[in-house]
Amino acid sequence: MRLDPLDERIVACLLDDGRASFAEIGAKVGLSAPAVKRRVDKLRQNGAITGFTAKVDPRALGWTTEAYVELYCQGKTSPTTIKAGVAKFPEVVTAYTVTGDADAIVHLLAADMKHFESVLERIGAEPYVIRTKSVLVLSQLLDRPGYASPAES
Repeated sequence: MRLDPLDERIVACLLDDGRASFAEIGAKVGLSAPAVKRRVDKLRQNGAITGFTAKVDPRALGWTTEAYVELYCQGKTSPTTIKAGVAKFPEVVTAYTVTGDADAIVHLLAADMKHFESVLERIGAEPYVIRTKSVLVLSQLLDRPGYASPAES
């Protein structure tokens, strides 16, 4: 679905503040609240907007260590098996199958290095995992919240 410029502005407003009222959005984009509601309903119906959620700052929850971990799996481990395995860990934020040498990559958050090491050991102990390779995040340079990857859609 291609968005027209007005829909793009409405989506931008929702990405900026998902709790904004239709009247507030309408004031920013030049529409009435009912017109904004109709457009948002249509965007939801067409799948452009998939839902609304709260954003949580992991640092405020004490999860200050962030890493990406490549998983190297045995044989022809299926994506379903990998998904079921990593879903057991609340520290795993996202997981993807990828091209290249690794079979999958997971993004995880932990409270500190000791917690990260524990999670890494538990993931590495999964029966399908041969080895892992980790990269710790030093600082975040860019984040465009609200956009799901095309693979998540």
